[in-house]
Amino acid sequence: MLRLGLCCKFEGEPIKFLTATALHTGRLAPGARARKLAGLCAANASALRASLEYCAAHGIGCFRVNSQVLPLATHPELGYDLKDLPGGRAIIADFEDCGALARKLGLRLTFHPDQFILLSSPNPAVTAASVKELDYQAQVAEWIGADVINIHGGGAYGDKAGALARGGRALKKLGRAVRSRLAFENDDRTYTPSDLLPFCREHKLPFVYDVHHHRCLPDGLGVEETTALALKTWGREPLFHLSSPKAGWRGSDPRPHHDYIDIKDVPACWRGLDLTVEVEAKAKELAIKKLRAQLGAKKWKF
Repeated sequence: MLRLGLCCKFEGEPIKFLTATALHTGRLAPGARARKLAGLCAANASALRASLEYCAAHGIGCFRVNSQVLPLATHPELGYDLKDLPGGRAIIADFEDCGALARKLGLRLTFHPDQFILLSSPNPAVTAASVKELDYQAQVAEWIGADVINIHGGGAYGDKAGALARGGRALKKLGRAVRSRLAFENDDRTYTPSDLLPFCREHKLPFVYDVHHHRCLPDGLGVEETTALALKTWGREPLFHLSSPKAGWRGSDPRPHHDYIDIKDVPACWRGLDLTVEVEAKAKELAIKKLRAQLGAKKWKF
């Protein structure tokens, strides 16, 4: 059956993850800055626990954790190791408790780092920063038991084959904690399933199939064929993405996401699959509630 996933935050629920700006935080004295960052991290651990409890109570089987759950952790000047902040080890224990709770509740946790993760970049400094960011994501993933860190292929830089080759070489710089969780997803501007499926097979990495992106940037492969090929890259429960276009498929730009999911955008070939589907809709938990009701209707029963 389908396990529906909520992405990072809530629309109607009073569950909030806190952030910080480098401009404001950098103006604080070192001691005050450390206390502020520790407080934000502790609050986010509490928010994560509340998120898991909500998901379990409302039939949501997966939660994507905000990649900035430790605000500014990898900032080049303000970055920190959580264990070095006031009460840091206790906060790490709080995150580990969230992982134990997720396992108890049968919830899957994932990460989807921001677009600046560019393993295919021709700039070594950008690649190094990307590796550092992935190391951070993997550290938190180990605390909470997240099993996927999903990224895009990055830029093509005028030579898609060359960019993917650089990305393949960059994989060697990644530690076990990253590599064991890393997955690649097609996007809606550069890398199609046809581009990334061979890359994933070559490097023994799972492929996260985003059907909306594929419909925006087709490549000759059909949805059913791509689904079958993507499933073969996973040695555990596959993870796919689903969204609908804000202005409809006849709009001027189908890329922006709608608040909700149009039931017609759920591929028929996903019926009956044991699959995690992260719902990328602006209405967040409200969109999942509506989609669950539609999927539960007799004609859409999976």
